[in-house]
Amino acid sequence: MTATPAPPQTPPKPTWDPRRPMAQPLPWLRPTIRIRLTLLYGGMFLIAGILLLSIIYLLAAQALRTGNEPLYKIVDFSRLKVTSSDCPGIADGDLTLPVFNDAVSQCIDHQRQHALDNLLSRSLLALLGLAIIAFAFGYAMAGRVLSPLGRITRTARAVAGSDLSRRIELDGPDDELKELADTFDDMLERLQRAFTAQQRFVGNASHELRTPLAINRTLLEVHLSDPGAPMELQQLGKTLLATNERSEQLVEGLLLLARSDNQIVERKPVDLAEVAEQAVDQVHAEAVAKGVEIRGEQKSAVVQGNGVLLERIALNLVQNAVRYNVPDNGWVEVHTEIQHGQAVLLVSNTGPVVPAYEIDNLFEPFRRLRTERTGSDKGVGLGLSIVRSVARAHGGHISAQPREGGGLVMRVTLPV
Repeated sequence: MTATPAPPQTPPKPTWDPRRPMAQPLPWLRPTIRIRLTLLYGGMFLIAGILLLSIIYLLAAQALRTGNEPLYKIVDFSRLKVTSSDCPGIADGDLTLPVFNDAVSQCIDHQRQHALDNLLSRSLLALLGLAIIAFAFGYAMAGRVLSPLGRITRTARAVAGSDLSRRIELDGPDDELKELADTFDDMLERLQRAFTAQQRFVGNASHELRTPLAINRTLLEVHLSDPGAPMELQQLGKTLLATNERSEQLVEGLLLLARSDNQIVERKPVDLAEVAEQAVDQVHAEAVAKGVEIRGEQKSAVVQGNGVLLERIALNLVQNAVRYNVPDNGWVEVHTEIQHGQAVLLVSNTGPVVPAYEIDNLFEPFRRLRTERTGSDKGVGLGLSIVRSVARAHGGHISAQPREGGGLVMRVTLPV
């Protein structure tokens, strides 16, 4: 069945992944602090060298021009013969005395200018060589000075990958960089204690909350299986069983939300097409009961992540699209593909008109359209919150747009 094309979507801005440096077309052109310090050191040396060269040139020119008039004049050269390869103007023996003296003066001026030009060219070559050495030396010194910052950055990236046990432990003089590193270590220590307490709480809550709910469900099912129980008691048992099931869903959603708020450490290749197909299969019966048609094309889109959590993304989106739909002739479209180097899961559906200002509220826990917290049999109000949390944990992004005529277009983008 041919899928109706979804309205064009503007690709979201790529989400920054702290574990992976941002790609640069020319990494050596990045305006890093090291490059800027190198340019500063080398530029200051170059400016100082140009000023020094200018002063030397002016002093040399002034010294050569001192006493511009020749120290002697030839008054009679009737028997004098002069030859010069550098001053061809005096090689002619038929010159008169004034012409000869002028030729000598011009030759002296030419030699002075030649000496200044030679001094300037050699000085520029020396300045260029020293500038290259100065830039290289400045680059090396800047790298040595900024090495603690590189260590802090590498530690921060490791921490962003959920390795809170890493510490900088910077040695050296008690300067500003060591103070920054020590402050960062103190912050990591507090964060590790907080995350450890959170993990301990999630583990304890998983046991303390699931166990009594499971016991209650078992006891209610045993009492409901008694054929001799009064009708009122059976009705009460069914109501309590539905309430218990809702509590179990709420506990599972809260625990999953707490676990998915962190970055995913262990990642495996997961095909979003397979994930979407499994979600469609699980919701198919509910969709048939509600008269909702599920369609769409699932193209291969392999990402690195946790398969269980990614399946929860697709399942929650498809369930919401089926449950919040129109009573008659409703449909849900599920597409997966690769766009602009990212894996995309697109779920659109018919349904009630959603105002644009309500979109952000849909991703908050226990929030629904025009209702809050309890009072709905369609879920516990954590579905989209879990989707957003899992997408962020995978370095992805989810966006929602109201569909013309009612319904929503949910777009999940994940790095491949």
